[in-house]
Amino acid sequence: MNTFKKYLFPALYGLVVYFTIRLLLDTVTGMRFWRDRHWQLNAFEMLYSIGFSYLFLAACNRLFRFFDRRWPANDVSPRRVVREVLWLIGLDLFFQNVFFLPLAAFTDDGAQWYDVVDINTIPLLYSLIYYGIARSSAFLKAYIEGKVQLEKITNDQLQTELKFLKAQYHPHFLFNALNTIYFQMDEDVAGAKKSVEKFSELLRYQLYDQQQTVPVSQELHYLRNFIQLQQARSSERLRLDTLFDNGLNGQQVYPLLFMPLVENAFKYIGGDYNLSITAALREQDHTIEFRVINSVPENIPTKKERGIGLDNLKRRLELLYPGRHTLTTRQTLGAGTNGNEFTAILTLQYN
Repeated sequence: MNTFKKYLFPALYGLVVYFTIRLLLDTVTGMRFWRDRHWQLNAFEMLYSIGFSYLFLAACNRLFRFFDRRWPANDVSPRRVVREVLWLIGLDLFFQNVFFLPLAAFTDDGAQWYDVVDINTIPLLYSLIYYGIARSSAFLKAYIEGKVQLEKITNDQLQTELKFLKAQYHPHFLFNALNTIYFQMDEDVAGAKKSVEKFSELLRYQLYDQQQTVPVSQELHYLRNFIQLQQARSSERLRLDTLFDNGLNGQQVYPLLFMPLVENAFKYIGGDYNLSITAALREQDHTIEFRVINSVPENIPTKKERGIGLDNLKRRLELLYPGRHTLTTRQTLGAGTNGNEFTAILTLQYN
């Protein structure tokens, strides 16, 4: 393709321009150049046109490179296009009047008014066509490269934001876990040892399992360890009910999305101290439903106090599951025998 563009295309371009001009002139004068002129003259003009085209197209490409250096590659503004076209028109008129028009002046009956019009008009039209083809390809390539670069920058920004959101969570988790083990050391050394084991498993999962998605069974195993660690520091009045669907096994999910809901429930539980945690598989629409219901005290914390962890989770879901998740929360007051409750339901469309 590069060989054709560099070596063959200028020759074809020159011949097309030459034959177009000759046919138009013959229409005006009634001449048949292939019959009424010496073939040596026609051959000379053809070779001259071919040589002229190599020179002209080289000048055009040099002009294009000049503009590419002055403007960013992804800048395809009307101002740039207008400037390029005006420079191209000036370049074309210069070449035609300096190199081509004198050729007509010394052949046949000299340069007539229609020679001047044809020699300045026909090549200009072809040069504009060439510009449209050559620059549209370059501009399209620059546009695609710009879009790819923008997507890369956007993706890097999203990855940075995700890391920041995870970093916000880790210190809070570490503080709670260490605080639990600290108080267990005075009353239940054996329990403290088990908590350390659970804590080490949780840290190992966070530090070493860095793949983008994990099997949901692995995530639920992490969640069970987290729940057991939280139970160790919870009130003896806690009535915990967990139910994880056996069908949840190899479905791929992003890690550490269920945990904030559970952590939020343990943090704000009160009243009757009822806590229900369920995870269900809905194969018909390829979704996982994770539901947490916890009783809350009469003096319910304000929305601002309760919303920090949930806002963090919502942002992560927007980045990881755009259009493929729902997160609903509701607070019910004095709902029958259940008292005050807070419910969070997260559904994810798994891969």
